[in-house]
Amino acid sequence: MPTPIGNPGDITLRAIEVLGRVGVVASEDTRHTRRLLQSLEIDTRLLSYHDHNEESRSRHLLGMLRDGTDVALVSDAGTPLVNDPGYRLVAAAVEADVPVRPLPGATASVTALIGSGLPNHQFHYVGFLPRREAARRSALTALRSTVATLVFFEAPHRIVAMLEDVRAVLGDRPAALARNLTKDDEEFLRGPLSDLIAGLDAEAVVRGQFTVVVAGAPGEPADEDEALAHRLTETLVRHGVEPRLVREVVREVTGLPRNWVYEQVRLAAQQGSAGTTEQSARAGRSGARTSG
Repeated sequence: MPTPIGNPGDITLRAIEVLGRVGVVASEDTRHTRRLLQSLEIDTRLLSYHDHNEESRSRHLLGMLRDGTDVALVSDAGTPLVNDPGYRLVAAAVEADVPVRPLPGATASVTALIGSGLPNHQFHYVGFLPRREAARRSALTALRSTVATLVFFEAPHRIVAMLEDVRAVLGDRPAALARNLTKDDEEFLRGPLSDLIAGLDAEAVVRGQFTVVVAGAPGEPADEDEALAHRLTETLVRHGVEPRLVREVVREVTGLPRNWVYEQVRLAAQQGSAGTTEQSARAGRSGARTSG
């Protein structure tokens, strides 16, 4: 059952009803959940359920479920099992043919994705990357060709190093950094990864809860979009429009991936420069023959 990720108002009416009706609430941190229940004037019994006791507590809770006691599983914030404990209990309950009823509600990954401004028709939830740089870069390398938008979590003391590794392995992709989602100080930073890194580097101390959304690998554009981009790029370059403006216009008109457009503009500019040089050479040879 989801609990608020920041704003207390994130909790649903159905969640409040269930929390007050069940026999036991299994929670990641009973102190944190007790404050939530007290704010809702609910005094349901609490049992701890976290990474360190998940296996043994799952067996205990499964026994309670078999005996007819309804159990609500919650994490400190957001939806259980999504980067939080709970999988063992749900798997055991399914195996034992005990009904499992998931409730919809707050989750940081989807909330950040919606507000990122990046494509969301496909997304790949990654969660936390490994803490060590070598393992982190290896995990990112496996994601290099993933076309779906990528969603990560990261702690404030590792966020800059993590973003630097993402840029080094995946390139300077468009990204969004969501900090303190649904709280009063909620913030979205959007732009290339290099801009996000520079923004955090400027902070004396980086604080907050971070969800990172990164554009997926550029897919192959449709033939008609590619043809339009080529024609538009060549026309603008031929008329002397500066490359930066060409990139902006082509991206706005076609909606094609940033990296793909940048490469096409670079090639067109090179070809245009080579063509201009060749025309000058021919003119020079013609002038030499005439004067002779």
